[in-house]
Amino acid sequence: MRSENATPAFPRLAYFARRMRRKETFLTSTFPSDCRYETRQNQVKMAAKRITQETFDEVVLENMVEFGMDPEEAVTEATLDCLQKAVIDADLGKVDELLVSFAKQCRQELAVRYLAGQKGAYPAVLAACRLAFEDRSSLLKALHALSVLLDGQPDLFDASGQELVLRVLQESHNDADLTLAGVRCIRHACLKHEQNRQDLVKSGILSLLTGAIVQHGDRADVVREACSGLRIMTFDDDIRVPFGHAHDHAKMIVVEHNGLGILIEAAKVCATLARLSVRNEFCQDIVDLGGLNFIDLVKQVLSAIRAIAGNDDVKDAIVNAGGTDLIVLAMSRHLGSPQSCAALCMLALRKPENCRVIMEGGGALAALQAMKTHPREVSVQKQACMLIRNLVAHTQDFSQPILEMGAENLITEARAAHRDCDDVAKAALRDLGCKVELRELWTGQKGGLAH
Repeated sequence: MRSENATPAFPRLAYFARRMRRKETFLTSTFPSDCRYETRQNQVKMAAKRITQETFDEVVLENMVEFGMDPEEAVTEATLDCLQKAVIDADLGKVDELLVSFAKQCRQELAVRYLAGQKGAYPAVLAACRLAFEDRSSLLKALHALSVLLDGQPDLFDASGQELVLRVLQESHNDADLTLAGVRCIRHACLKHEQNRQDLVKSGILSLLTGAIVQHGDRADVVREACSGLRIMTFDDDIRVPFGHAHDHAKMIVVEHNGLGILIEAAKVCATLARLSVRNEFCQDIVDLGGLNFIDLVKQVLSAIRAIAGNDDVKDAIVNAGGTDLIVLAMSRHLGSPQSCAALCMLALRKPENCRVIMEGGGALAALQAMKTHPREVSVQKQACMLIRNLVAHTQDFSQPILEMGAENLITEARAAHRDCDDVAKAALRDLGCKVELRELWTGQKGGLAH
């Protein structure tokens, strides 16, 4: 027989019962029971209680006192309750206010977004998007709230959400701000979610993304967001899926949607910036907008060079165009960036003549300087070792000059400090003619086995 002070068998049942009673009272206080089956228009007309700051504060306090929530959870819960009621009331002004507050809360951290998702935020925000569809200002706020909620939570994005965002992109393709908001929703919904990517590609998202780049080429933020969206469509980052469609999507972007031509044309924005920088304040605006963030730009360009240099004919074209000198210059300015070594490494692969150009341009010396300056950066150490190995693999005449630059000690130190560098460091030392201890991992004779 259970004592009076014993813990209830189901301690959460009372909590949920109180929550349901509170929510029912909160939502139905606006609509008397005798109008429950009236039309929605009549219900809205009979709304007797609007959401005020006092009402909101009362709900927050009740969440904290009655249900033991912490302040952040209480505010999130109250915001969602009020948002649902405002949508039912079709109070667009209040919906806007609550969406702004909700987005601000969700931007704090993933834990807040996760909590909101668990408490039914997604359908509430989606309903707000539908309510605001004909009002541009309200729709922007609703899409922003949706994109923030989806950040790190792509599983929330369902067929209804896909249909709504695609409709925004289709019907508002001339509006740069709405396009930007819609594309941002797509990007968050597709990162680490293969099924969303496949569903959206089937629904025509690739043409909408490439179209956004063409349509709004003068808007750097739209171009950047659309390019990010295209790039994410080629990711294979969803660990729940054994085989994705990254390669197929990349092929579709290039073959069916002229992706390469569109992106190369968009890259000419630098020339446009030069033509627009005609006044002192315009130059400062470019800086304030992040126009001098050259490090990220250089990294992206070097990554692109490395990728396209997989073709041997392209290697020669890059070298003949003076690309190696520019890469060495970038390496000298940004010694901590492994992309420079990686690009030179690819240009040197199987190309003795390219190796000569790289050596004459100071590529080996710059790579060793990067190793010396950033001994703890495993990616820098690894790419530099690979570059040295490629430079001497087919041209032994370069071995002695590189050794005189101090390569042996730097490579040996990289091998000792970073396990990931072991194989490439041994290969580099071997091809440089240095003594390398090669361990025989298995002879095939232990345990009575004979090879």
